Amino acid sequence: MDAMTIAMPPDLVARFAQLVSPRDTLDVDAAAPHLVEPRGLYHGKAGLVVTPRSTEEVAAIVGLARDTGTAVVTQGGNTGLVGGQTPDGSGSAILLSTIRLDRIREVDPDENVMVVEAGVTLARAQEAAAEVDRLFPLSLGSEGTCTIGGNIATNAGGTGVLAYGNTRELVLGVEAVLPDGRIWQGLRKLRKDNTGYDLKQLFIGSEGTLGVVTAAVLKLFPAPRETATAFVGLPSTAAALTLFRLARARAGQALTGCELMPRIGVEFALRHLPGARDPLAEPHPWYLLLELSSPLETGLPDTLEAILGEALEDGVVTDAAIASSGEQAAAFWRIRLGLSEVQGHEGGSIKHDVSVPLARVAEFIDTATAAVERHLAGARVVAFGHAGDGNIHFNVSQPVGADKAKYLEGWAAMNQVVHAIVSDFGGSIAAEHGVGRLKRGLLSGVKSEVELDLMRAVKRAFDPEGLFNPGVLLTETRP
Repeated sequence: MDAMTIAMPPDLVARFAQLVSPRDTLDVDAAAPHLVEPRGLYHGKAGLVVTPRSTEEVAAIVGLARDTGTAVVTQGGNTGLVGGQTPDGSGSAILLSTIRLDRIREVDPDENVMVVEAGVTLARAQEAAAEVDRLFPLSLGSEGTCTIGGNIATNAGGTGVLAYGNTRELVLGVEAVLPDGRIWQGLRKLRKDNTGYDLKQLFIGSEGTLGVVTAAVLKLFPAPRETATAFVGLPSTAAALTLFRLARARAGQALTGCELMPRIGVEFALRHLPGARDPLAEPHPWYLLLELSSPLETGLPDTLEAILGEALEDGVVTDAAIASSGEQAAAFWRIRLGLSEVQGHEGGSIKHDVSVPLARVAEFIDTATAAVERHLAGARVVAFGHAGDGNIHFNVSQPVGADKAKYLEGWAAMNQVVHAIVSDFGGSIAAEHGVGRLKRGLLSGVKSEVELDLMRAVKRAFDPEGLFNPGVLLTETRP
């Protein structure tokens, strides 16, 4: 434990360790993966890594932290991409992992809800819903590892936002341990409850700065009875938005997926995803992955075919493949969901998780791409994402043959180029990944002083000592 115990006295480490079973404190080797975020941008240290198994154990840990002035960093599946789950390098904090808060407490298909603990993975929550013929629609590339608690802390988005909304729209209630050690039992299943402030919404997207979410009530939906999926080749980003509008007009609420991909991203996937095959015979500059689904059998394959036929006649679409089986549809989705992973095989990648008004997505991509190429010759823009909700992952891979470390030294400068254009387009520099440590210094440039004052006031009201996730989201969190 010495390698982690940098600034925490051994007697204090022992006091925290006594609050959980010996099997629920991690030794140096087991703790190591928890102390670095997935991209390797942040490496931290912790006085102790604990994995409590109950809300009461969490409350005991938080109570001791309050009494001793010890910082608490909460972590779920450690899939966050802005460093919000990684402690700083001082070793003075407790890292509280929720991975063993992993019970599914209740699944109620009649109420269309389920109650799950914070450490349940998103994939497991989806499976529990499917077992009772229901759908939990949150879907992310990291769903096998990310946890419900982390999804709530970051207000996760993903591919289902177009039809079902962000995590914020999928949570009816939460149970949380407050920074003073009290447990808030807010696991209400009510669809309507206007008895004052909606406190659960303060925890959703708070990135662990206001307390520890230990369980949640999630909304369920009828499982799809019919699904139709197409991989569509397009000449431009403008054509992609035209096709989206046509699909929305013809399919309405049955349009549940609309994902934009560039040719370079598909090429990366074909190179680095084992077994991946190009769905279309010829390459195209841009692609849309369209999905229609419904709990009713309404002839969606015919609807999708009609949409694509109309688009082909109008010159919007240049080619398309409609999945003839669930396996083929999964292969289409594998290309899209693998785009984040495959960029790592192409060297350094500078990320931008941004959103702009839907009507300006095409113009934004074209404008930002031109600016990046002026900024750095040979830079490879991989702009992909959720065309139906305006969220684009505007990532920039290093020039072929460039030195990765040197390229990544230009992260901040590249961010300035892209974020300036996002601002000009009235967008957001943190669409679905959150702020974390990576973007905390940028908030003063995109939030008014009134907004920042209100955020600080909320933080002080919940956590006056600034012990929860200090240095995340807000730059000034400790008195």
